Amino acid sequence: MQATDGVRVYEPAACLADFRRLCIGVLPATEEAHHMLVTFLGTAASEGYPNAFCACGNCREARSLGGSSLRKRSSALIDGELLIDLGPDLMAAAQIHATPLDRIRYCLQTHHHEDHLDPAHFLSRSAYCGVTTAPVLEFYASSPSLARIAAALQRHAPDGALTGPEAEQKLNVRIRQVASGQTFEVGPYRVTSIAATHAPEAMLFLIEREGRRLFYATDTGPLAEDAWRMLAAASGPIHAVALDHTFGDGERSTGHLNADQFIEQVTRMRAMGLLAGDARVYAHHLAHHSNPSHPALTRRATARGYDVAYDGLSVLV
Repeated sequence: MQATDGVRVYEPAACLADFRRLCIGVLPATEEAHHMLVTFLGTAASEGYPNAFCACGNCREARSLGGSSLRKRSSALIDGELLIDLGPDLMAAAQIHATPLDRIRYCLQTHHHEDHLDPAHFLSRSAYCGVTTAPVLEFYASSPSLARIAAALQRHAPDGALTGPEAEQKLNVRIRQVASGQTFEVGPYRVTSIAATHAPEAMLFLIEREGRRLFYATDTGPLAEDAWRMLAAASGPIHAVALDHTFGDGERSTGHLNADQFIEQVTRMRAMGLLAGDARVYAHHLAHHSNPSHPALTRRATARGYDVAYDGLSVLV
């Protein structure tokens, strides 16, 4: 474990015992019990890292190094019960990182793109695949995400409707349609959905529990002014940020961030007083063609004052 002010960073092996105790509700009560345990299940952009079909220098080095340089497509887990993005690599992540997903009660879906949403998981966690003990999943998503799910699961949802009682019972889910600009309760969490600069109706999430806040901000380009206003209106400072770093040392973009744009967003957050003094900022959603292997990227990031997420990283926020 490494401690930096109020945010503690746990290596996967070091935190596994505590994480398992948390998952079965017996984590000893401490002064940190109110902190959120955030686990990065995947940290790559849409093609994974290394890209299985690619022989570029970055992909070759990642294969050689292994470990933290191997990245699945992006998703995250909070406290073993709140999932961010029902992504295509969840099964592999659960196996590789010894992180069962059988306690998930809530899911926040950022957007409908294939690297973030795999509708087949609705079947995998239902009686259709022999699962009878999983809790009902409260699934929060935009209209385009729900439309994509309905199209994929048409024969399992009467008339393509996911919100009717028959479909919800068959799929063990309760659908909650949300849009950017809303604040809503998700179990013990208070969530504000903020418009991303990405696909239509893509969302970023400011997640709060008992005074601790995580800003989960991928996929996105430079934030729009409305997004900045919503962040400024938050009830308190942000303690951790997971921010798009897709294009790294590549060109500037309007739908993702490169390293310079990443720094510009973080600089503005600090200038506006949005970040707690001990806040940690993590580069997330990394593309193989624009970001080097994890050790090299970490050296660059450290020199510029931020951290790099990797698959299996768990942090107390």
